[in-house]
Amino acid sequence: MSGKAPADTRVGHIHLKVSDLDRAIHFYGDVLGFTLTQRYGDRAAFLGAGGYHHHIGLNTWHSLGAGPAPERAAGLYHSAFLYPDRASLGAALQRVIDHGTPLDGAADHGVSEAVYFRDPDGNGVELYRDRDRADWPVDANGDLAMVNAPLDVGALLAEAR
Repeated sequence: MSGKAPADTRVGHIHLKVSDLDRAIHFYGDVLGFTLTQRYGDRAAFLGAGGYHHHIGLNTWHSLGAGPAPERAAGLYHSAFLYPDRASLGAALQRVIDHGTPLDGAADHGVSEAVYFRDPDGNGVELYRDRDRADWPVDANGDLAMVNAPLDVGALLAEAR
């Protein structure tokens, strides 16, 4: 099989198994700011941003009341949510902190700024914003040269809307 995905291909949504649907709706809705667009009883729900039908699916079909997946097992490392600018990323981070969710890390990757934490079911979550492509770091050959430098979280929070 050959060929490449078209350049405008995007990841459309994530669908997560959760142990407590209401808790997950609260986290992704009230804390991260997504809007509940549809709910299927007490077993599944869909949330989106900007009027989109859904960016996040949540279900308890096989996970109701279950504990988190083992850390040392194959599976989702994290889901990543791209914010349009630094101010909106800072505002989202402030909601996460206000919720009492501890950060796992924060990094400046040169191409982006990102914060990392876990949702109530232990799923990894990344919130980030991309820098303009013209500002992406490149090496002497012109190849992308991403980094993993510390992120000034205080400065990011200071820009929150």
